[in-house]
Amino acid sequence: MSSKITLISDFHILYKKKGLSDEVIKAFQQFILSFYRRNKRAFPFREKITPYRVVVSEIMLQQTQTNRVSKKFIEFINAFPDFNSLAQSSNEKLLSLWQGLGYNRRALALKEIANIIMNKFDGEVPRDVKSLESLPQIGFNTASSILAFAYNIPTCFIETNIRRVYIYFFFPGRSKISDKEIMEIVEVTIEKDNPREWYYALMDFGVMLKKTHPELNKRSVHYRKQAKFNGSTRQLRGKILKLLLKKPRSKQEIFEIMNFEEKKIIKILNTLVKEGFIQQDKETFFITD
Repeated sequence: MSSKITLISDFHILYKKKGLSDEVIKAFQQFILSFYRRNKRAFPFREKITPYRVVVSEIMLQQTQTNRVSKKFIEFINAFPDFNSLAQSSNEKLLSLWQGLGYNRRALALKEIANIIMNKFDGEVPRDVKSLESLPQIGFNTASSILAFAYNIPTCFIETNIRRVYIYFFFPGRSKISDKEIMEIVEVTIEKDNPREWYYALMDFGVMLKKTHPELNKRSVHYRKQAKFNGSTRQLRGKILKLLLKKPRSKQEIFEIMNFEEKKIIKILNTLVKEGFIQQDKETFFITD
């Protein structure tokens, strides 16, 4: 990178003048990687890389902050060191270990993923997006990130921190930016020699930008204000599961402890039964085996 391209304003001038030229792409890559070498973050899921550890961490990281995942990841891996042990786990143990991560359906999805990988893929994580997308809780972006982190395959994907970086560098002054526009640039600018490190670098730069430029993702056409958590169905589901992990409870006990509208609690209980989290025996609810 030329010595003058150390400020974002200089980069914007170069980009405006030369577009997505090789010079601009190289300047962008060096900008990001130079920052990463000085400021890279350390996480347990970035160490001792295996496809299994990557799948677990990528499911955990869906809608959950890295600091919360870091604390749970080692505990989870110690309890379930491979797909086989995870596939054979009880729901009670699995959900107990998952407490604190939220979105508990991801835990059951991860167990189902383990079963499918053991039975359909001979214990090996597939090396293509289509096969990975056939697994529960895995869409295009998660499938692509698994390939990049597990196998260092140069796939292209967007998540919130990556989106922030590309808006900052390539869309100055723009709003209502679509992921399609961003993806076109992601595909051209990916560092193909070491995509795993490249995505680590992008994400770490994006985390820095969240602190210095918190408004960036609001310029995305896909931006949605986060829903209120207190009193939400998600919060109530989590509380009910936490109660039942301690011991089976009658419907009346749950009403009294939750101290919330009974109609809403009944609806959530019925949904949890339907989704396979819990079972009902007359008036008693308990975690599914």
